Amino acid sequence: MKARKLFIIISAVITTSILGISFFWKPILWSFLIFLPIILVGISDILQKKHTIQRNFPVIGHFRYWLENFRPEIQQYFVETDIEGTPINRIFRSLIYSRAKNQNDTTPFGTKSDVYRVGYECMTHSMYPKHHDEVEQHPRVLFAGKECKQPYNASILNISAMSFGALSKNAIIALSKGAKLGGFAHNTGEGGLSPYHLEGGGDLIWQVGTGYFGCRTVDGNFCPDTFQKNASHENVKMIEIKLSQGAKPGHGGILPAAKNTEEIARIRGVKPFTDVLSPPYHTTFNNAEGLMHFVKQLRDLSGGKPVGFKLCVGSKEEFTEVCEAMKKTQILPDFITVDGGEGGTGAAPVEFSNSMGLPLREGLAFVVDSLKKYHFKDDIKVIASGKVFTAFHILRLMALGADTVNSARAMMMAIGCIQALQCNTNTCPVGVATQDKNLMKGLDINDKYVRVANFHKKTIESLTEMLAAAGLNDASQIQRKHIIHRLGPNNLVTYQELYSNSRN
Repeated sequence: MKARKLFIIISAVITTSILGISFFWKPILWSFLIFLPIILVGISDILQKKHTIQRNFPVIGHFRYWLENFRPEIQQYFVETDIEGTPINRIFRSLIYSRAKNQNDTTPFGTKSDVYRVGYECMTHSMYPKHHDEVEQHPRVLFAGKECKQPYNASILNISAMSFGALSKNAIIALSKGAKLGGFAHNTGEGGLSPYHLEGGGDLIWQVGTGYFGCRTVDGNFCPDTFQKNASHENVKMIEIKLSQGAKPGHGGILPAAKNTEEIARIRGVKPFTDVLSPPYHTTFNNAEGLMHFVKQLRDLSGGKPVGFKLCVGSKEEFTEVCEAMKKTQILPDFITVDGGEGGTGAAPVEFSNSMGLPLREGLAFVVDSLKKYHFKDDIKVIASGKVFTAFHILRLMALGADTVNSARAMMMAIGCIQALQCNTNTCPVGVATQDKNLMKGLDINDKYVRVANFHKKTIESLTEMLAAAGLNDASQIQRKHIIHRLGPNNLVTYQELYSNSRN
């Protein structure tokens, strides 16, 4: 019997029975308080035409949607193994939480990774390791191109771009204060230089995106005067022009209307409670030479602070054109940030997140090798950004040529992110990626900013230990030959072999 007919029959039987019994025992009418709402829901399900499941299976059809809502939690807590979770597995999440809380971060009983699977990677060690005290304990990298007048000495691990708007003000303050405590930098993201980035007091990399938030005219174009005013702030150490990001290259940023409060709209110079879609391109330039001149303009307006650009590599020919433009104009950026297709974001179309842009390691190797081909690498620092959770992740990117590394999702987890995957809905349960005041109150800044600094400190300590095990004195000494990649059951190659043709 069809569920719809069965519901009608059962409802009729229950109603008739209650009314019949009520002639002899009036109190039974109170049972309608239980059954009547269920019957009304079922009738509504039958009459509506939007959801087929509810129409064919009145009342019980709702359980399908309720269970679907809990699916991510069920998957994360009861189904996935320690190494299967995505986008970040349980092993890495637990490691980040342990380091952030300054707890034991060791593991018992050996690795859970399949060391014979294709794609497995490891780092070579030396028969004659060094004591970790012999390795530079606080590695720094100087960002200072030929035209730079205000060099910045950066940590090799910094906070990647995350805007106020995508993240709550409590999250932004915690990250900025953590960066100050730990002595590393915090990228503002393209949402502009907010008061909360400044309130934390940490070193800032101000990102200027296609929307020019924080330095835009009324009609959305670049405003030199506003830029100069904000860029002169003492906390702003570097300027990053965002061309594209790995999670949605060529698309532009997305801020849902639910997150676009009056305060955020005021900071960004847009209308509140509307979807804010950044243009996919810059209006100040449309070719490689124009980009170089924009770099020079921002460097001049900022008083000579390091200026660079961020991209996810797509067309290799276009990056070669950038190198040719550098050669022709003799204008060099102080740094280039390379993001990968595996990069994270609060909101992006699935097709862009899954199927657009080169993965980080391929893009990074290509950019580094291209800069070396044109003899620019000594003058341009390279920052790598994308899925960085451990010291090994940092070192394998540095082996490919990165000078420093940025991390976003690990830093979010350090302040309490549980990978609820609700960044785009304004319902983040831990107050990190939301503008809901009730939810963000749960994020205690004074507790979380210390965790950010703890995670950074413990990860750098692990990095120095790995360098010591490899017999190296400094992170700058790591090379592609130090990282091993499994291509097959009996085929191990170094990064030097794997990426030997990265310029092609």
